[in-house]
Amino acid sequence: MGQLQLKTIPLTELHVSKLNMRHGRKKPDISDILPSIREHGVRQTLLVRLEGNGYGVIAGRRRFFAVQEVAKETGKPGKIPCALLRESDDAIAVEASLLENVARLPASEMEQFTAFKRLSDEGRSVDDIGTQFGVTELYVRRVLALASLIAPIRRLYDQEKIDVRTIRALTLASEDQQAEWMTLYKSHDEHAPTGQQCKAWITGGNTITTDKALFDLETYEGQVIGDLFGECGVFADTDTFWKHQSVAIAEQVEAFKEAGWSDVIVLERGQYFQSWDYAKRARTKGGKVIIEIRHDGSVTIHEGYLSKSAIAKQVKAKQGKSEDSAIKPELSGPLTEYVNLHRHGAARASLLKDPGIALRLMLAHAMADSPLWTIRSHNHVSRKDTTEASLEASRAEAEMTEAQAKVADLLTTHGACPSIKRNGDSYGLCQLFAAFLTMEDADILQILAFVMADTLAHGDATVEAVLYACDTPVEAYWKPEPGLLALARDKRLVNAMLGDVAGDSVAASMLTETAKAQRTAIGNRIIGEGCKPNPDWRPAFMAVPPTRYLPKAASSPADNWNRIESLFHPKAAEADTAPDLQDAA
Repeated sequence: MGQLQLKTIPLTELHVSKLNMRHGRKKPDISDILPSIREHGVRQTLLVRLEGNGYGVIAGRRRFFAVQEVAKETGKPGKIPCALLRESDDAIAVEASLLENVARLPASEMEQFTAFKRLSDEGRSVDDIGTQFGVTELYVRRVLALASLIAPIRRLYDQEKIDVRTIRALTLASEDQQAEWMTLYKSHDEHAPTGQQCKAWITGGNTITTDKALFDLETYEGQVIGDLFGECGVFADTDTFWKHQSVAIAEQVEAFKEAGWSDVIVLERGQYFQSWDYAKRARTKGGKVIIEIRHDGSVTIHEGYLSKSAIAKQVKAKQGKSEDSAIKPELSGPLTEYVNLHRHGAARASLLKDPGIALRLMLAHAMADSPLWTIRSHNHVSRKDTTEASLEASRAEAEMTEAQAKVADLLTTHGACPSIKRNGDSYGLCQLFAAFLTMEDADILQILAFVMADTLAHGDATVEAVLYACDTPVEAYWKPEPGLLALARDKRLVNAMLGDVAGDSVAASMLTETAKAQRTAIGNRIIGEGCKPNPDWRPAFMAVPPTRYLPKAASSPADNWNRIESLFHPKAAEADTAPDLQDAA
């Protein structure tokens, strides 16, 4: 082409020449050369010729568009080094365009694929192919990715009937998925997914890329699909991903707790952190950590927040009250009632077997009063039908019914009416007194034990004191049943119970699952669904003494026991040797 004049020309004076073989085509893909031009600028001159009031680009069209893109980003058009042809050199210009666009790089992506595939089949490396055509190794790999497509899809793409985003998504699909996609494409009734929807369709839902993983990818046993057109790979099995992600989130939760945070809340997957309902709060002022999990696999951690309602309670709290009151109770209202009533039933049944303890408890009632000493019997009516039915079917209730019948027989035998009307009439009291005078001590103790059990209030520390003093085997009076699990709705509690019955690793792997799914897992562990049955498992709040699963969270049984524990531990040995009524007589 002889001697060319080198000249730096402003970008605003350049345009694609009509002599360029790709004039009029849509904007080319410049993703492979754009990073280099951003950093280093144009290193290879554009070949241009004077056309009208500007200069037409003969060779270097992609570099020209890349420089335009950088100019948009920076707002600085700048100048480009160019080699200038004479205006009359039309033949030379056409030859130069051919050398640039055909001899080096085929005109369309499918033509490029044909050329690259032929060289690859001949044993040429990706690096060699890139060097020959003056493109990057990544660019060659992306073009060769078309080899994973079945022929009908490649033909549609060559005919420009499939857009670039869709064809790139289809390179991730198996041959069966591609065939299914073609069936949808040809169908008159159904629609073949395109673009991002196509990618989600191939991966089975929300596309989760490897950059979302909190865990080490080297330890991941699932399949990861390489995506040459994205910065990250894609998880082929989202269920396997979420198991690993849940374990990693559980480790984060433990790390925050070890760092001194009072509470770490893991939101349901897809639930947004409503920032307007929260305010920043220091860890020492009751601030919590809230973990937000999106369906695309991303995890956002919000440190040091407290709901505005909880802050308002702190402000209104009286001096001396702990800020721990802002922590949500461990047991919900209905679950607290269920647990307290069952524990109460076990405590009452225990009194039937320990008349000496019942006598001393009755004397304490007489001296200090209680919620029930008016006097009236305990009525275990519950707001929940399931709780009512559970109590009616319990062993404790059966033993109370049996004891009541024995008392009625005793009273009848000794001339007293078994149906006592507690209406304040002294005649009835004197009638009972006269009957009691004719009874043996053993009969009196049996009636006393029943009366004490029948007037024992539920839900307070007295129940815990009875269970401890009587060394009550709560497991004999209550066994795991669906009623309790159905009332357990707090995910923190359910996950802690799951860890108790199935192990911490199982609880961690199901941390992001719904409370319902975790309750089902607990039930399966108890009955032995797919594992060894564990029918003797008891939750911590049903033990003697009871404990809580969540530090500082309110739990009625544990709170009641903690209040009185110091009163009983030093005297536990003495309780076994306490004299009974017959010995005293």
